[in-house]
Amino acid sequence: MTPEPTRVPQRPVPPPALQPSTPEPPKPRQPAVPIRVAALVRRCAVVGPSLLLALVAALGSPTAARAESVLEQAARTGEITMAGPTDVVPLAYLDASKTLVGYSLDVARLIEAEVSTYLNRPVTIVYTANADPLAVFRDVSRGDVDLACGVQFTWEREMYVDFSMPFALSGIRVLTRQGGLDGSAASMAGKRIGVVKDSLGSATIAALQPTAVRVPFAGIEPAVRALLAGQVDGVGGDSLLLAGALQSLGGKGYGLVPAEPFSRFAVGCILPEDNSTFRNLVNLAIARLVQGYLDDEPAAVASVNRWLGPKGVLELPPDVIKAYFQSVLLNYERVRPQAVAPTSPAR
Repeated sequence: MTPEPTRVPQRPVPPPALQPSTPEPPKPRQPAVPIRVAALVRRCAVVGPSLLLALVAALGSPTAARAESVLEQAARTGEITMAGPTDVVPLAYLDASKTLVGYSLDVARLIEAEVSTYLNRPVTIVYTANADPLAVFRDVSRGDVDLACGVQFTWEREMYVDFSMPFALSGIRVLTRQGGLDGSAASMAGKRIGVVKDSLGSATIAALQPTAVRVPFAGIEPAVRALLAGQVDGVGGDSLLLAGALQSLGGKGYGLVPAEPFSRFAVGCILPEDNSTFRNLVNLAIARLVQGYLDDEPAAVASVNRWLGPKGVLELPPDVIKAYFQSVLLNYERVRPQAVAPTSPAR
């Protein structure tokens, strides 16, 4: 059965005005094909460098440029399409009331508001469930989907899509019972380590300790379930997703090792290439969130801490979050107060 698209609740915006004639120059391309997913057949897995060949095969031959930009489509239809999982805590998942929530959804609402202000008309982000990260990546790269958030940055991916500025930092660590593995290569020798098949975590564990017995799973949650059942000694993967899965499954007495991840990577949004104005608006929305947290604005602090903070999923100290957010803004600029919000080009 095809899952119904979930509309992200939108913030109030000014009444519609004239739509911009050309926010970005049109580029000829085959019409986008709407996403339709028969079922959530696989849980979200992390696409790592080891999947580059599979990624190239899935993308196929380069397609022509899309008939209209993301912003032109939003101005015409009032919608931006977004795809991703519905079972990945804390990025995008269904809560107890079956409401789609998560850090990625909070970011999406900010993007929705930013685009609405720019176009001077209400714009809604329409979210379609797709549990296959490779399929989501393929659809964004082809322009069939406009946005996906909560995606790990890799240079291989950057060759096919455009990344936003990051809104989180994660890394590869091992989830294990407290007092078990210490995260060193020696402690994992000969041990059964659960990994998501073909993921960055799997490749990292293989490089760090070749004698570790990697046990492949379709996703993070099944791997963590196996750990709780005593079927594996640890689970290697994305720290953010491991912590989220452990919390959702109610696991106690487990922790992430080592203290410093084996590798770190930024987490942000992806969008089709050659949509520079849309990318600028996505970045501006994220920058407002990041700067708001640094400036102790209540809404921004509540949003970020809900997922990353001391009482959130990852339980990071605010000072650690602020240090990272400050480093993100150092590569850009503080968002300067404006009496009038930026608008689209003159009509």
